[in-house]
Amino acid sequence: MMSESEKGTAPADSAPRETLRSRVGWMPLLLGVAGLAVIALVVYGTQSGSTANSAPTTLAVSNQMSNILEVNPLMTLGTPAPSFTLTDQNGVSTSLSHFAGKAVVLTFGDDKCTDLCTLLAEDILVANRDLGSHASSVQFVSINANTYYPSVAATKSWTDSHGLGHAANWHFLTGNVRILKKLAQTYGVDVALHPKSRTIDHGAEVFFIAPNGDEEQIGEFGTESANTAEFSHAMARLATETLPVAEQHSVGGPKSTASSSIDTAIGSTPPPIELPSLGTSTATTLAAYRGKYVAVNFWSPTCTICVHELPAIQQVSRTMGNSAAIVGIDVADPGGAGVAFASKLGATYPMLSDSQGAVAAQYEIPGLPYTVILDPHGKVVVRHPGEMTAEQLEYVLNTLKAESPTGS
Repeated sequence: MMSESEKGTAPADSAPRETLRSRVGWMPLLLGVAGLAVIALVVYGTQSGSTANSAPTTLAVSNQMSNILEVNPLMTLGTPAPSFTLTDQNGVSTSLSHFAGKAVVLTFGDDKCTDLCTLLAEDILVANRDLGSHASSVQFVSINANTYYPSVAATKSWTDSHGLGHAANWHFLTGNVRILKKLAQTYGVDVALHPKSRTIDHGAEVFFIAPNGDEEQIGEFGTESANTAEFSHAMARLATETLPVAEQHSVGGPKSTASSSIDTAIGSTPPPIELPSLGTSTATTLAAYRGKYVAVNFWSPTCTICVHELPAIQQVSRTMGNSAAIVGIDVADPGGAGVAFASKLGATYPMLSDSQGAVAAQYEIPGLPYTVILDPHGKVVVRHPGEMTAEQLEYVLNTLKAESPTGS
């Protein structure tokens, strides 16, 4: 049973509000741990009746930044964010008012999620690096959307396993199930519950809240969040720009962003991936594997499902021999933790390092793990979100080889 402080409180006015999402129409739904990490787009009708109580702040949202964060550069909300009192991952009672004077980046998370939320965790770590000594001016807050696992222990475990345990400005909040459900509704975040698997689908909105408690923009973390350097920089910049002008500061990271125009859909033939081998600076290109099927497995050392999958991928690499190639890509891991991770799990097949997530972003990887299979000519023939067993991957590769005109 939860203590009174852990139960938390919801806003007094808990009716769903008009948000930027309801005005512009489209936002994603994020699939949880047991399902395949597929982004579903849901259309919402326009609501009415919300009025800003203060003049909106003008944010310098560039077109590039708005594309990455999925925010509307022409609209600033300036509406009060619903208040709450919940319990953080350390058991401390925490309210939105506790962050007065700070910029708040608010999301709704799943404390059992191992796919897209994993990428968001990496984005927050890199955003803190870009913020540098000013990181305390921006607070990253996530409200637990998984009402099957509302305990503080669950949010603490997720926080620590995703590298955020030492981030002083990270707060994973949870509380009474009824309160958590009401908060999601009040913020306009859709949460779909699956009782049989005890998993959830949840909206991937990002709320940028100014120091005075007003929502200024609502974006989302989706495919673009895989490009850690760009997404993190944009997230940090937009949060900083909600601060009073006198308190705004420069943000490190890339100074410009550019969306990829590479087609990586099934049937396309994108340029061969070229990345350094994991743990080295030696460049490796997938062009070297032309003439055979190549299974490209995107993973991360903070992805708990990958703990189960990498040994299975290793088994396929061993049983398939030279008849097909297996290549792993460590995503958004600038610290290089993947070297020890892969070694511990006994992975000996070729591993590449996508330290900033740029290739994962080009391939529109919505969550980890994710496997893309290329044919002998480099054409994309399979895109599989989520975990693959050794039996599944062997079956797919052997079927593709059997159906190939050359049997390659």
